[in-house]
Amino acid sequence: MGVYMVSLGAEDWFGTGEDGWAEVASALDAELVRRGLPPYEDVPPATRFVRGSGLTFEEKLARPMHGFTALGEGRLTPEEWETLCGWSVLVPVSLDEEIRMPVESTDFDSMIAGAPQVRAIAEKLAEAVALPPEVPATCDNLDLSTWFDRHAATLAGTRPGPWSEDLDAAFYVALFLRAAQHSIRRGCPMICR
Repeated sequence: MGVYMVSLGAEDWFGTGEDGWAEVASALDAELVRRGLPPYEDVPPATRFVRGSGLTFEEKLARPMHGFTALGEGRLTPEEWETLCGWSVLVPVSLDEEIRMPVESTDFDSMIAGAPQVRAIAEKLAEAVALPPEVPATCDNLDLSTWFDRHAATLAGTRPGPWSEDLDAAFYVALFLRAAQHSIRRGCPMICR
């Protein structure tokens, strides 16, 4: 169990079944058109998992977040912090401001953020902690979690830096950066579930 950050294919994004997001997709399109933007319709189909392909994204949010929260609150404006980690849905569309919409099955509004904006904010934090280039660029099947579990401490011992002072915080910096990059690269939405 736990919360996962995952990419969606067209089948789920436009789907009306239990795992479908058609209601959100439709409401997002209506809001984009209202803002004078084209609807977000070009969602790639789901792909089978192939390790290292970079076609899917799945990571678990299981590490403590207090260090990441302190880093973000110390380096970002409240608005940037909210954009970076307050979203329920991330789309590869540039949004001047987030879109909030009610979700029928919950008692809270869902925030939709633009991946270009999230990427820019995450890049600021990645630069601040000097995130090393060895951090995996793709997160097909917990690749980021696996790297931090198996390799981060060793690299921190041979090449310490601000990133190695709090590996959990560095993980979340990398997670939000890689999620935004994936959304833009694949043109797909991302959700937390």
